[in-house]
Amino acid sequence: MSKTLGFFGEYLPNKISNKPHLIDDMNAVIQFDIEGAGSWIVNLKDAPGSVSEGIDGAANCTVSCTQDTFEKVLTNPNSAMMLFATGKLKVSDMAIGMKLGKVMG
Repeated sequence: MSKTLGFFGEYLPNKISNKPHLIDDMNAVIQFDIEGAGSWIVNLKDAPGSVSEGIDGAANCTVSCTQDTFEKVLTNPNSAMMLFATGKLKVSDMAIGMKLGKVMG
């Protein structure tokens, strides 16, 4: 299983379950479009929160990148700003994007 699939399939659902305060901290629905891996909707707006495959046109923020770029962020969260600055990581709402470290780490 790739790091990306493990993140959305196991790690993030467990984190949301164990840290329900993420709902209050984020208060957003985030669409992740990972080229080469798929698309996921992370609902951190409505308790108890959820992670599901698919696309949500009403998401508050969309994160787009390749699977390689996403896995670099998973391995080294500090690399996200450089990847964003070079256009390899796209985030549609910077206010939400700045809080994604709470979700990713």
